[in-house]
Amino acid sequence: MASATLESPGKPDGVVGTLASSVYDMMRKDILKGDLPPGEKLRVEYLRDRYGVGASPIREALNRLSVDGVVVRVDQKGFRVAEVSVAELDELIKTRCWLEETAIRESIAAGDDAWEERLVLAFHRLSKTPRSADQVTYAMNPDWEVLHRAFHLALIGACESRWLISYCEQLNDLADRYRQLAAYPRRNELDEHKAIMDAAVNRKPDDAVEVLVDHYRRTADIIRDSVDQIS
Repeated sequence: MASATLESPGKPDGVVGTLASSVYDMMRKDILKGDLPPGEKLRVEYLRDRYGVGASPIREALNRLSVDGVVVRVDQKGFRVAEVSVAELDELIKTRCWLEETAIRESIAAGDDAWEERLVLAFHRLSKTPRSADQVTYAMNPDWEVLHRAFHLALIGACESRWLISYCEQLNDLADRYRQLAAYPRRNELDEHKAIMDAAVNRKPDDAVEVLVDHYRRTADIIRDSVDQIS
């Protein structure tokens, strides 16, 4: 069970807000990992016990998560974890490809030596970390997940639009939710990531876009069948 400082009556709004942010982070992580599965009803009483906080930060966190799109509010019925579907997956990947094409082109155009070094370092760290926590069967490796996210964000890190980067981060997280819900087979992702990095550091935006989009579409093809079974 996740833990946080218990809310007590009379605490100032700033403390409640801090608790809400903590609960938001924990609940969002649990949803993206699939620990809170699609369609699950998010009862305040259950969430209070799960996260060890009071009702106010729980409700605030739920409202924030509904803005993110990972929680939906049903009239007169409270909150539920957002459902998944093949149609939403396809829309998500298509939108992600649209936005990240622009972001990576801008990043390549504006990126300096320091950006290249950060990208190469992000790939190096990712390459040294096993994709699966189990060598026999696939099991999510939290360390790999963190480094994988860092690599993709490093690619667009020199893009000079903080709004575009923010939207790409949100779509990255939503796509990761689908990956965690799917049965994930063995795949040589390292070569795909290296091809993306090479195209970026060699300042070849057309090649970078091509291999990045292909990388995302391969991922979508792999998880589509699993999502269809879940939804």
